Amino acid sequence: MSKPYQGFEPKWVKEAAPNNSYRSIFRWGDPNYVKYPKESLYKMMKETFGMKDEDFKQYTGDIGMGEVKLSIPCGLDQVHIKALKDIAGREFVTTEDYPRLAVAYGKTGYDALRLREKRVDCVPDVVVYPDTTKQIEEIVEYSTKHNIPLYVYGGGSSVTRGVEPTKGGISLDMRLRYNKVLSFNEVDQTITVQTGMSGPQLEDALNQAPVLFGAKRAYTCGHFPQSFEYSSVGGWVVTRGAGQNSTYYGCITDIVIGQKYATPIGTIQTSHYPREATGPDLNQIMMGGEGAFGVLTEVTLKVFRYMPENRKRFSFIFKNWEIAQEAAREMMQCEAGYSSVFRLSDPEETNLMLRLYNVDETPLHRIFDVRGFKDMERCLFLGFTDGEKGFSKNVAKNIKRIARQYGGMSLTSFVTKSWEKGRFTDPYLRDTLMDFGLITDTLECTVNWSNMAQVHRDVREVCHKLPNTIVTTHMSHCYPQGANLYFIFITRMNDAESFKAYHSSILDAIQKSGATMSHHHGIGKMFAPWLEGQIGRKEYGVFKVLKDYFDPGYNMNPGGTLGLDLKEEEKRFLKPDIQ
Repeated sequence: MSKPYQGFEPKWVKEAAPNNSYRSIFRWGDPNYVKYPKESLYKMMKETFGMKDEDFKQYTGDIGMGEVKLSIPCGLDQVHIKALKDIAGREFVTTEDYPRLAVAYGKTGYDALRLREKRVDCVPDVVVYPDTTKQIEEIVEYSTKHNIPLYVYGGGSSVTRGVEPTKGGISLDMRLRYNKVLSFNEVDQTITVQTGMSGPQLEDALNQAPVLFGAKRAYTCGHFPQSFEYSSVGGWVVTRGAGQNSTYYGCITDIVIGQKYATPIGTIQTSHYPREATGPDLNQIMMGGEGAFGVLTEVTLKVFRYMPENRKRFSFIFKNWEIAQEAAREMMQCEAGYSSVFRLSDPEETNLMLRLYNVDETPLHRIFDVRGFKDMERCLFLGFTDGEKGFSKNVAKNIKRIARQYGGMSLTSFVTKSWEKGRFTDPYLRDTLMDFGLITDTLECTVNWSNMAQVHRDVREVCHKLPNTIVTTHMSHCYPQGANLYFIFITRMNDAESFKAYHSSILDAIQKSGATMSHHHGIGKMFAPWLEGQIGRKEYGVFKVLKDYFDPGYNMNPGGTLGLDLKEEEKRFLKPDIQ
């Protein structure tokens, strides 16, 4: 029988590079989607970075095609390896090099750059592919008893170093076997799944509910992060994630209705009721723990009726960022219901998007100038509605009414459809750009409407301190009280430590501006030094109490997750009012 971890990668990994190469680890995306940057992006890079056609004729540097061969031996005694094999099955435990490295990194630019440098800061001693909740509970119990660090690898799409096994030990790779539907309840409109299930696996099961579960209709999960194709349900929950349709369906914190954890002190099961007043909400307390309190094993989610035929798409252009913000706020506060996708781009991102979606080559581009929608001032707003036919139509009607009230010009559904085509695949351009010495990455934060303009200005000013850098911003995941601001930078850079320094300067700016430093990416180990300064010392003490209760031995995802085991000198306190 062949070993399951040999050749076990998503389809894109197998096609992207020879098996067991560095490239197959950091290559995020379908190589058939784009071999080289899109023509419009190619032109922009030449303009912005002073690049020539010759710069794109061949790759520079190491792009990771070499076979993975580590010089880091397994540090666990064979007694422990045997015990793990007895729990999970002999063929589902490995200490080989490639499987260990494959679960050591996530998908931030810092991870990709380190892999290109063949810089391996840490790997687990052993990788285990669990199949049942009982196996995970036994592994947690065993690792606790023998003081062995334990990490979890869900989909690997973390951009916060959330999965990095900085202390070695055991990594549970949930993708291979731990991805089953445990129950479907159409009366309550809920589904319970194992936490290694990927977004597409969950959505496919719900769309096929009549066939698979004998349901009366098809359903949808309502949660579609940009990493949807490669992220896991467990990852959504432990990072408090948000999908691109969250303005209508809600973030994962609104969708989760029950959880089960394997912790060092035993199994923790939250309730499954839609609401209750029985003290602090344990469901909310556990979400966002990022594996620091225990391993999330099972999740019960709300599901929604699948009615794509009722979707109404829209897109508008506004004259400037200030007017666009006012229009967006009115749309969110007008009490007429919310669209599913609600996305507003600032002038720099609008410039980029109109190029990417080839609007600059259509008659619309000439109309912009005639009507006073100036380049690098105008703002693109797009989205679509979901839900019952009458509701969806009414929401779209009110959005159109308000957009016109604020001088917006309709672009019909053309731009929205172009965005939909690339909503999950555009991030794959990152790895192709890196082949030519360019890096792109993202940070996001939450703001109120009242401080949005200031945060937008202050953070972008810091981002632009790096010369010849494209910095785009969009508003998404909106609420009547505020929104998420998403910053994306593209710059020439191929050094991991330079990336980390630049990334840190942006986190400093976000915190100094008064915004939250993460809306849905989570904290991991990369953002952890800022966390205590973000929420306050006394408030952060609550997290420490939870850690000490659930994991007194500090074996669960150790090494800086949520900052719980950081040294004082490693923390970055930037708020002067911290006592």
